[in-house]
Amino acid sequence: MLMPKRVKHRKCQKGRIRGNASRGNTVAFGDFGLQALEMGRVTARQIEAGRVATSHFLQREGRVYLRIFPHIPISTKPLETRMGKGKGEPEYWAAMVKPGTIIYEIGGVGEDIAKKALLRVAHKLPVKTRFVARRHSV
Repeated sequence: MLMPKRVKHRKCQKGRIRGNASRGNTVAFGDFGLQALEMGRVTARQIEAGRVATSHFLQREGRVYLRIFPHIPISTKPLETRMGKGKGEPEYWAAMVKPGTIIYEIGGVGEDIAKKALLRVAHKLPVKTRFVARRHSV
């Protein structure tokens, strides 16, 4: 399960996701990537499910890169609990994703195989995504 080794504060405020991604919005490590088209939270379980799906499909060919990490603790209160009595305990970890963020990258395989692998990942994510290729500077 992806989560930080240690954090300064156990719980954090919800916050808002605004604007487009200014960092992490280009394919940097692999040849092809999966880019988010809308904002949202991607949980650690969803990130891991995508990683497992793509690595299983590639069968140890190529390389998979994760470009997001779940830093935000999401807390919930127990069911049928009355109002008050403070904030709930952290339940899971999530990554805040802005439009334009590259979520996964694949290198070392052809475009058709990368497209199929990243399509499997896209089905497991809560945000709309698109397939992008690296821009080679000549």
